[in-house]
Amino acid sequence: MLELAKNSETNASAVRQQRPGTMSIWRNRTFMFVFSSYGLSLLGNTFHSIALNLWVLQTTGSAKLMSVVLITHLVISMLFGSFAGTIADRSDRRTLMWATDLVRFVLVAAIAVLIYLPGIPFIFIVILTGIVAFAGVLRTPAFQASLFDIVGKEQLTQAASAISVADNIIRISGFALGGIAVAAFGGVFAIAIDAVTFLLSAILLLFAGKFRYAAAKDITKPKASFKQDLLDGFRYVWNDSFARAAVILLPLVMFFFLSTFMLIQVMAVQVWKAEPFVFGLMEACIPLGYVAGSILIMRFDHRLKNRGKWIIGSTILMGPLFIAIAQIPSAAIALPFILLVGFLFSFSTTIIYIVLRVVIDPALQGRVFGLLGALTSVAPPIGLAVFSTLSDLYGPAIIITISGTAMLLMGIIAYSRMKSIRQFK
Repeated sequence: MLELAKNSETNASAVRQQRPGTMSIWRNRTFMFVFSSYGLSLLGNTFHSIALNLWVLQTTGSAKLMSVVLITHLVISMLFGSFAGTIADRSDRRTLMWATDLVRFVLVAAIAVLIYLPGIPFIFIVILTGIVAFAGVLRTPAFQASLFDIVGKEQLTQAASAISVADNIIRISGFALGGIAVAAFGGVFAIAIDAVTFLLSAILLLFAGKFRYAAAKDITKPKASFKQDLLDGFRYVWNDSFARAAVILLPLVMFFFLSTFMLIQVMAVQVWKAEPFVFGLMEACIPLGYVAGSILIMRFDHRLKNRGKWIIGSTILMGPLFIAIAQIPSAAIALPFILLVGFLFSFSTTIIYIVLRVVIDPALQGRVFGLLGALTSVAPPIGLAVFSTLSDLYGPAIIITISGTAMLLMGIIAYSRMKSIRQFK
């Protein structure tokens, strides 16, 4: 562990001295194949989620059964995130990624067949959905931990920012396309198309070629047990000040940001009585702001100094903006404030993901991102449940104000206590 900590410090020092690379990430053949594969895989995830949920709602009319599918995904992510990260660190990450894509192709195709056949017990679809979710949990830390080895330190900011932009665009379009496909062609067709995206993703990964990580493994060292690797991951996060701070800060940011934005939607309907056109603009403001922020991060790359202060500063500023939004009398006036919140959200999340990829030893990144993925997947649903209940009791404006105040205090505490993030250059 001492050696890994030294490697972390070496990487942290290196990122401060990095210089712009001579080759664009768009000329990196491996990155382009992996980037395209990630896009298709993410499209498959979002498409599958909305298509299956809409099919359940249309065919059964039961919100309870739809919630079973959602809870299945949540529980799988929460329970197996750290295990998945350990598996990613012990495996050839490229192989793990294309193998899980192929597994999801087969399983999602099977789900399409099952919903086509009449009289199939719903439990079978839930079981297959759980396995699909588990395969997705395995793939996520493998992808997150591979980026450093594909593009190197010099192009890491550009690559991570490009992925952030694509991530938002694909998530939005995936939900929209999934809903359109179910409405126009039915659940069977929509889920079958979803299966194809996973197959294409696996094929692109096969064309990507081997990652440098696979070639760089030290085969002279005896391989530790799975349990030892799993525990080493937890110890590393606990002992490394930056990793520990990130694992605390990011889930909290997700908790408050996503829950508060949900209440802003409630406020738009219940208080502002927003017209459909204005409501649609409001829905677009967060992703547009996020994409704009990610593009700026990618554009300025090595000229962006004091990255730690950008992370915490953007977190602090979101608090007063939420408080201001709660006092605004109409949705139209709130639009620029919501856009700015999305912009700040990109700085509080995208930069920290970039830094994590640089300061953490590549051999441990799967475990760190696996644990982080588990926590960030659990925090928003808990926040949504708590905030929606409080909103019903006291109204959305009051809860948004309280949430904004809590986020402001959280940012101030982070600036005071999380020295490893604050001082990062």
